[in-house]
Amino acid sequence: MFATRASRRRGLLYAILMAAGLLLLALSSTAPMRDLQVLVGDLLAPAEGVLSGATRTVGSLVGALSEIDHLRAQNRALEQQNQQLEVENRQLQEIKIQNDQLSRLLGVQGSLGYHTVAATVVSREVSQYTRVITIDVGTDRGIALNDVVVADGGALVGSVWEVGTDFSRILLISDTRSTVIGLIESSRATGEVIGQLGGALVMQEIPATERVNLNDTVVTAGIDLGNGIRSPFPKGLLIGSIVDVQRDPNAVVQTAFINPAADLDKLEYVLVITDYHGGLPPVPAASNAPGAAGSSGTAASPAPSVTALPLPAPSLAPAP
Repeated sequence: MFATRASRRRGLLYAILMAAGLLLLALSSTAPMRDLQVLVGDLLAPAEGVLSGATRTVGSLVGALSEIDHLRAQNRALEQQNQQLEVENRQLQEIKIQNDQLSRLLGVQGSLGYHTVAATVVSREVSQYTRVITIDVGTDRGIALNDVVVADGGALVGSVWEVGTDFSRILLISDTRSTVIGLIESSRATGEVIGQLGGALVMQEIPATERVNLNDTVVTAGIDLGNGIRSPFPKGLLIGSIVDVQRDPNAVVQTAFINPAADLDKLEYVLVITDYHGGLPPVPAASNAPGAAGSSGTAASPAPSVTALPLPAPSLAPAP
């Protein structure tokens, strides 16, 4: 019974809807209906525009956010590339600086007239009285005690005072224990060039009768010390230029202050002269005759792996 009523209601509703559809279809072509359609369209146009604009805005916003993410990713990639290029650029600049320094050293090698060994500075020792550097070559490359060390431009650096198998320690001319006989090129006057920390070298014992000018160049004198003792440094190596002079009218000597030609606190590469033999003449080889030293039949003890020279006490000199 209830099913029959429900079926009748659905059928009735369906018939009404069909009749309404047919009626609207029949009326849609009439003038009043067309006017009504136009009126409804005009009334809904603003809302439709708002909805359309909102849709476009949302779409644009989504697109902009996506583009921002893409640009951020590109920016990160470009920043990484830029950092990599900066690292490579610094490496190339460092390589260029090293090549320039080594090229200048090679030029010095050809002009010195001595056999030299190129070396890299691996450490520096700086204290109240000390200026010492360590290089990465030793007896394995023919380095020996007292070998002279020069830098770019043939400027005097110092000499070897301790040597091992694969390293050498160099006493710089700025060390207070260093003394070099210098020659003023313009006047040919000589004096003792003594190390002084943190400033100019001191050239003492210059005869007061000699004219000493600012900017005069000072080189190694290469003077033999007598009794068969050869100069520890070959003649003509550049020491530096005079930056100040102290004169006393009552003194028989005067003092000059020299700016070293080599930047002794920033050395990176040096040349070691291995075939100049200054100082005392070589000691003759021990005789093998009976009674001579070393002929007792006892095996000689091996040479130490590190040899060093005794150094004088620090010397202090007045600053200019």
